[in-house]
This record gives sequence, C-alpha cells and structure tokens, in this order.
Amino acid sequence: MKILVIDEMHESITPLLNELNLEVDYMPKINREEIISIIGDYEGLIVRSKTYIDAELLQNTNKLKFVARAGAGVDNVEVNELEKRNIHLINAPEGNRDALAEHTMGMLLSLFNKINLADQEVRNGKWDREGNRGVELMGKTIGLLGFGNMGGAFAKRLSSFGCKIIAYDAEKTGFSNDYVEEVNLEKMQAEAQILSLHIPMNAQNKGIINSEFLLGFKKLDYIINTSRGEVLILKDLLKLLKSGKMKGAALDVLENEKINSLKDSELFVFQELTSLKQVILTPHIAGWSFESYEKINRVLTQKIKLLVEKQ
Repeated sequence: MKILVIDEMHESITPLLNELNLEVDYMPKINREEIISIIGDYEGLIVRSKTYIDAELLQNTNKLKFVARAGAGVDNVEVNELEKRNIHLINAPEGNRDALAEHTMGMLLSLFNKINLADQEVRNGKWDREGNRGVELMGKTIGLLGFGNMGGAFAKRLSSFGCKIIAYDAEKTGFSNDYVEEVNLEKMQAEAQILSLHIPMNAQNKGIINSEFLLGFKKLDYIINTSRGEVLILKDLLKLLKSGKMKGAALDVLENEKINSLKDSELFVFQELTSLKQVILTPHIAGWSFESYEKINRVLTQKIKLLVEKQ
C-alpha cells in the first residue's frame, strides 16, 4: 500500500508507517495541482491543514482507501465526498488533547491572575499589586460546550481546582462522571460563569456563538475558545466586553487567522480586541506542543494499522 504525505509532519511519520510495511512518499512541499495529478497512485493520504480535501482533489482517487488528518478537526475535509467514494476518514484528537487541555488551563489561570499583564508591568518598572489582584477559580461554575476528547481532557485538569464543572454536548449523552455533570443547554446558560468552547467547526456550528447566544447566559463573565475561530462571532464578543457585560476572554483561535491580510471590518475588530487588557490571545497553538507533534503520528499510524488489517 502506498501512502502520500502532503504536509509537514514530525519526522517519525515515515518510520512508523514503514513498520507497517507501507510505502511512503513524503512530499510536504507539494501543491494542489501536483496532488491531483498523482493521487491516483495512492491508497492512503495524510494531511494537516494546507490543502482542502474536496471533490476536485478526489476526482482521480480510484485506489484511495483513507484520508488521515493529523490533528483533531476535519473542517478542511468534505466528509460527504469521502463517503460517496467509500474512503475512510481518520483523525487524531487523542494525540493533542493533553496539550490543548494544558494550554486552555494556562490561558484561564493567566486571565484570572493577570499573569501576562503583571509580567509586562514589572519588566517596565511598574510594581502594582492592587491593580493585578487575581480572581480565584475555586467555587466558580465552568460550562464546557462540547465534551469530546478536548472537553474531557480539560475537565480532568479542572477537577482539582474545586470548581463546579458542567457540560453540554449536542451530539452525545450519558457522560457524567465524578467531576462533570451533564446538563442541557438551558441549565448551562443559567449557571455557567465561565464558558469553554470545545465544539467542531461545521455548517451547524459556524457563527453559533453570537450575541443572542451569549446574552442567553445569566451569569457568564468569561469565555475561552480553543476550538475553531469560526464558531465565535468576534464583533459580538467585542461589544459584550466593551459594554462590561462580560469581563474577559481567552482566544487561541480567530474567525480569520491571516491577521496580516484582514479586511477593514475584520481588522477593526481585531485591533479593538488586542487593545483590551482583559483579552488573552495566542496563535492557534493550544494543541501544538513538542509532545503532541509526535504523539499525533503514533495515534494516526495505530488507526491506519487497524484499518489496513481489516482490508
């Protein structure tokens, strides 16, 4: 079986696949037109985010058995097109869930304790204890919107902080455990003081977190987004932050992450957000650790092994 790798991957990917007696062509610099011209020779395709996997790209895939996404999200893959062609879709949320959970935890603690702001002030010779007084996480109610690999891993980290953790997932039920209470959306909106987003990007979720949704919460002060930027309308969040109806936000993802080529309207919102001290921003790195980079390969190859054994 021949496998084509079209994105930069941890160097372990080729040896791991070779151990499964798979032939690997590692071509991270290949462009879309080149992929289309040669993809017919391969039974497997491994991607990250560079290339959109759609009908055009799949038009010559007579042999293709699977597409493996090196990461959790599959929003760059037209899943229905794979299903039409009986091509399996594999992803690896188990590979970066720990990295994402730790990063989300770090963003929340930094937001509550003003660590990023205090650091800069001290470096500039300002010693302001009162202005940097923190907020304790203990006793707060945290709502998790989505309870898959990422939400579950974050909840596990939160469990030692003495806070109440509630979760709502539109696609699954029966996941309550010793430290997480499964609730409906109405209860989450009634109780959550902090909202952490762990939902996939798809047609149903695009722009779902808007003013109407957020104003439906009775006690919400903070929001964290380490899922996908397109699920949260930033201009709506900005209004709530500037009006004081929300106290802060931690954002690892944005609606448009090409921040050097934003439209005027997008640039205005982005600049306004960056001017707010109660907003923490990171460049889509929540699941991007040195460990997860390699771990994703191990998860993918194990799933590929299981699939190959069934053929």
